[in-house]
Amino acid sequence: MTIETSAAEAGGVVAAPSQSAAISGRGYILPILTLVYVVNYLDRQILGILLPFIQKEFLLDDFEGGLLSGTVFAVIYATLGVPLATVADRWNRRNLIAASLATFSLMTVLSGYVTVFWQLIVTRFFTGLGEAGTGPSINSMIADLYPPEKRAGALSFYSAGLNVGLLLGFFGGSWMLMHYGWRSAFIASGAPGLLLVFLLLFTVREPQRGAVDRMQDNLAAPSLWTTIRHLWKLPSFRWMAVGGGMSAFGGYAGLAFIPKFLIVSHHMTPVQIGVALSLLTGICGAIGTYMSGRLSDRFGKRDVNWYMYVPIIATFISIPFAPVFYLTPSTAIALIAATGPATMGASYLGSLYAMSQGMVPLRMRAQTIGLLLFVLNMIALGLGPATVGFISDQLRPYVGDDSLRYALMTSMITGALGAFCYWRATKTLKADLARGSVTTLA
Repeated sequence: MTIETSAAEAGGVVAAPSQSAAISGRGYILPILTLVYVVNYLDRQILGILLPFIQKEFLLDDFEGGLLSGTVFAVIYATLGVPLATVADRWNRRNLIAASLATFSLMTVLSGYVTVFWQLIVTRFFTGLGEAGTGPSINSMIADLYPPEKRAGALSFYSAGLNVGLLLGFFGGSWMLMHYGWRSAFIASGAPGLLLVFLLLFTVREPQRGAVDRMQDNLAAPSLWTTIRHLWKLPSFRWMAVGGGMSAFGGYAGLAFIPKFLIVSHHMTPVQIGVALSLLTGICGAIGTYMSGRLSDRFGKRDVNWYMYVPIIATFISIPFAPVFYLTPSTAIALIAATGPATMGASYLGSLYAMSQGMVPLRMRAQTIGLLLFVLNMIALGLGPATVGFISDQLRPYVGDDSLRYALMTSMITGALGAFCYWRATKTLKADLARGSVTTLA
């Protein structure tokens, strides 16, 4: 199969009216797609604030809690994300997002009605199935709404939806937990997504592929195997995918266990934790996530490697805060120190999404994001919570209830490894992006 990604080889420049039609309304579409990500992350991560109470009811240790909050979800989420991304490169992306949104929202509601542990495993499994269909499709749609020089900023705005979802999950989840119990918290977090389905279907249209890149969409989507072969030839993509997994490793482990750490080691109540973490991850995190993309776009105009330098710098700003957060006996100092990792925690997302889509043809973009998220989530979500939970269980005989303090500090190591991967990506990033501008796949 042969695919040309240059505008000239693909049939010439798209007419200005088509481009204008493709991007009109993007100021509305981007917030709606971001709302989908908000409820996505709300439904995914509300388990973090609820986990200690679920563990208590079902008599689970930290390793089992890590499996529930990470591995069970990650395996289905990451694995099915790839074939669903292939569908997105061929089908109407808006409709796929709506179907996925309806699925994971319904499964989150049903999580509130479980009576035994295996039922919760099943509902979380299908929550992952539903959420697998959103990320690649939304990334592909945003790439068709914003040109390359504005793409990282737009994708960072979208990525900040995870921080808003965390804000709602921690604050709203803790409030619901204390007043109505963890089952009601699941029901309340799943319901908004069911309403958003109708808003998405009736007010958002599918954007024209390639219009902002001034390319005609007249080529068939490649097979998954063709996409994998193409991406394997791009060293910077491989380094970015592994680096994203390393960066997210500590983040996912923290989302699963930091609420319990604050309960056990700092004796905070769920409401206090909800308020603190909602401010940290929701406000500080959203600012950091969005501004990292804007800075990448700004400095990337001079040197494209700045799309990697920004997350590298953010990583090394945040690392010194981690031991203070985890080891200080003072709750006030711990929360102040948490602002560093919270602000910088997702600074890599906009850059990784934008650079990955710049390396591939139009009808390969969703598959590319699906494969990127597969690697990232199998490393981070699949291994992060379970690994930290296992380390905590092993340390407990020696350090007692403070075992999570030390187990969570693995994020310092994986964060530094992520920064190293981004540095390695700079060695071939320019060449790989050039291959994405004019590329032949055989």
